[in-house]
Amino acid sequence: MLAKDTTIQKAGILTKVKDYAMLVKLRLSLLVVISAIATWFFAGGQVNFYFVLLVAGGFLITGSSNAFNQVLERDLDAKMDRTKDRPLPAGRMGVAEALVVAFVIGAAGLLMLFSINFLSGILGLLAMVLYVVIYTPMKQITPWAVFTGAFPGAIPPMLGVVAATGAFNFEAGLMFLVQFAWQFPHFWAIAWITDADYAKAGFSLLPSKGRKNKASAFQVIVYSAFLVPISLLPWAFGMTGKTSLIVGTILGLWFFMTAYRLYLTLEDKSARALMFASFIYLPVIQFLYVFDKIQP
Repeated sequence: MLAKDTTIQKAGILTKVKDYAMLVKLRLSLLVVISAIATWFFAGGQVNFYFVLLVAGGFLITGSSNAFNQVLERDLDAKMDRTKDRPLPAGRMGVAEALVVAFVIGAAGLLMLFSINFLSGILGLLAMVLYVVIYTPMKQITPWAVFTGAFPGAIPPMLGVVAATGAFNFEAGLMFLVQFAWQFPHFWAIAWITDADYAKAGFSLLPSKGRKNKASAFQVIVYSAFLVPISLLPWAFGMTGKTSLIVGTILGLWFFMTAYRLYLTLEDKSARALMFASFIYLPVIQFLYVFDKIQP
């Protein structure tokens, strides 16, 4: 009987851990932090105590924003297949508990970022406010929410530079710009795949009123095309070497062709390929900048 009770208790703990992981969107939060890590090293940062604060603080800020997002959208999440099993709409967690988690880890994350330098803390706070207060409610109103959401989404690479240098400099702006441009084809690929599910909650996040059509796909390839020259700006301004020029061009053209395939087919399969390509593209181009810059 005792063994059975222990097994049940362990299962309950495991379920709670999984629910917290879902609440903060664990994998997404980790992916976001990778951008800050890359640009920290790009800006000359070292592996030290402040690096640990950046990684932990960035993760907690992102997790807090995701938790607040799920509190605000819990009723809408219940309507969509991809989100209905999240802890709030599924009834495994109450709003009060989720808010406590969001506030606690958000405050801890901000404290860590402010401990690095004042500007890093301000960036973390700005990312949270833009994502939770502006982007989240705007999603229910207009597809322009994607544009608004691209701002907090592009703060992590800027944060990495600012944390390492203590200043809003040109490098920080370029790192922000690359990730800002990348987010449009990345998010629209996801919105394409999940369009029918989004519609159940009243979301329409593709750039065209016709949703999954040539007009939407055309905007995807336009932003993918712009991403090629934007990604080469660090080389153009002498921050990286020829490796980033050559590899960055090849990588950008590959990404563009993946987007162009979506324009030709208008198929979910092509959108899924673009989504996975976007997951590969961003960390590769960002760490390419790092390795190319530190070459003797």
